[in-house]
Amino acid sequence: PGDTVAVEDPGWGSVLDLVPALGLRAVPVGVDDSGPLAADVERALRSGARALVVTCRAQNPTGASVDARRARDLREVLARHPDVLLIEDDHGHAIVDLPLHPLAGATVHWAFIRSAAKAYGPDLRVATLTGDPVTVDRVEGRQRLGPGWVSRLLQRAVLHLWTSGAVDSRTVARSYGDRRDALIQALAARGVSARGRSGMNVWVPVSDETGAVARLLHAGWAAAPGARFRLDTPQAVRLTVSPLTA
Repeated sequence: PGDTVAVEDPGWGSVLDLVPALGLRAVPVGVDDSGPLAADVERALRSGARALVVTCRAQNPTGASVDARRARDLREVLARHPDVLLIEDDHGHAIVDLPLHPLAGATVHWAFIRSAAKAYGPDLRVATLTGDPVTVDRVEGRQRLGPGWVSRLLQRAVLHLWTSGAVDSRTVARSYGDRRDALIQALAARGVSARGRSGMNVWVPVSDETGAVARLLHAGWAAAPGARFRLDTPQAVRLTVSPLTA
């Protein structure tokens, strides 16, 4: 309790909620289309952050994806802080067509997580995890205090989906990409800037989140206020493209 965790800003709201719920303190790290900014990560780790959470691809809410150059820069930063716990979330592995550039192994303690929920359905709450022996052992210990194990029915269902080729990841990625691009282009044509490099979300800066969400809702559109996903970054709204047609 009391340790500092470096988190993406903007970033996944559940992570921003979980960190203080565990008695930890969150320090924001800026994000552009290529992932966490190396200079911000360096600053956070120098200030005493004991852990760093990184989304590899399809970052929620901005759609950022760590590219080769950013991965190299982040590895150089992490090499100077080998005792930091690195947590990588690759939840978008089957819904993106961008290559994975992992950071795993850049520190002594690390965990790499890949879930099935985004690609195969939100009810399939199953994920694979790998990491260094100490970190994996700690995760297993915490799991024994809760559910104890992951349902074998769910595991077998996911295994069948993986091995049967039930989801064509290239088709899925192309479908999301077409919708994102169409939305970003339509907004640009109206003088509204937006970003969304991968995944199913588009991040739209606005001057008034509450007003923007209310006006969109009045027009029949649902949008998530950016306050749910940000610490220090300016106001914005998150738009999800999954219900749209390109």
